[in-house]
Amino acid sequence: MNNKIIPISNNCLITNYFNLNPKNIQYLNDLTSNSYSEYPFDNSFIIFKSINDILLIIFASQNKSIILFNLVNNKIINEIKNAHEYYVTNFRYHCDNVNKRDLIISVSGEDNNLKLWDITNFNCLLNIQKVYKNGYLYSACFLYENNNNYIITSKGLGDPDSIKIFDFKGNKKGELSNSSGDNIIFIDTYYDTKLSTNFIITGNIGFVKSYIFKEDKVYHKYNDGGNAFHRNINLYENNSKLSLLEICCDGNIRIWNFHSGELLKRIKVYDQPLFSICLWNDQYIFVGCEDGAILLIDLNKGCNIKTLIGHEDSVLTIRKLIHPIYGECLISKGVGNEQIKLWGIK
Repeated sequence: MNNKIIPISNNCLITNYFNLNPKNIQYLNDLTSNSYSEYPFDNSFIIFKSINDILLIIFASQNKSIILFNLVNNKIINEIKNAHEYYVTNFRYHCDNVNKRDLIISVSGEDNNLKLWDITNFNCLLNIQKVYKNGYLYSACFLYENNNNYIITSKGLGDPDSIKIFDFKGNKKGELSNSSGDNIIFIDTYYDTKLSTNFIITGNIGFVKSYIFKEDKVYHKYNDGGNAFHRNINLYENNSKLSLLEICCDGNIRIWNFHSGELLKRIKVYDQPLFSICLWNDQYIFVGCEDGAILLIDLNKGCNIKTLIGHEDSVLTIRKLIHPIYGECLISKGVGNEQIKLWGIK
């Protein structure tokens, strides 16, 4: 396989293609019984290798705590109790190699607060309150530009404000004025090494957008009609061309040429909304659905070839990783108090 997945920000622990045939993947076990996700947003958990080279997962509990869980020995390492006033909706991870620390963002949409944590010693470094006064703080992500670290926030329904940009001290450094009025469900960043350019990518109601960060400029608007929620986005190289793959609540997968904005392929895979996505390699993709199913899609054939059953409600997040015991596998999380599930080869 000559193609490769391009990580948007650093959501994916493993960004290389996996060789295992995903048709053989099946349910293995539940990792934890106390995870909770109140709203249907991606990044309901994050997986990463810490500065100390420990494979970790971070998720939220129903009592509004943030839990740090060791995936190797299946034990809770630490818990930040009452981390937010309301339920934590999603997380992002950043490896701070300069200061040798693991940083995460936690977001609570209901209280509109964003917090930056040093997971190495569990210090709260930053608490930005009421990011959006009238709307809903859907998500946030990290961006690195010219030796500066930024936090990018996305707004939800009911607020005309644009995407906001903060430094690690909580100072507002700017905003993307061209995002004003958009209802942004998904946000992330991508650094193009060939163009030496940072892009911000958003999934909105009805369309997907990419922005050139330093120019506050819309790069492309990827629009195929309709008014559905575009919830999750990935980038990958296909025949030396950068493709944007996104899923939508209309049951479609769409693949676009990232740099031209051309629609390359549309695949109708389900009659229910799609919530989460995980690229396995240049042929296969896992998609999480509203009814709890996880579909294995063959992108070449444009069809579903296997369905994983285990969740009872919307599958919010799917991630792949190399587990020290199970090898190449998946981890998934549903809405509410559903368990975080491990899928692999027995």
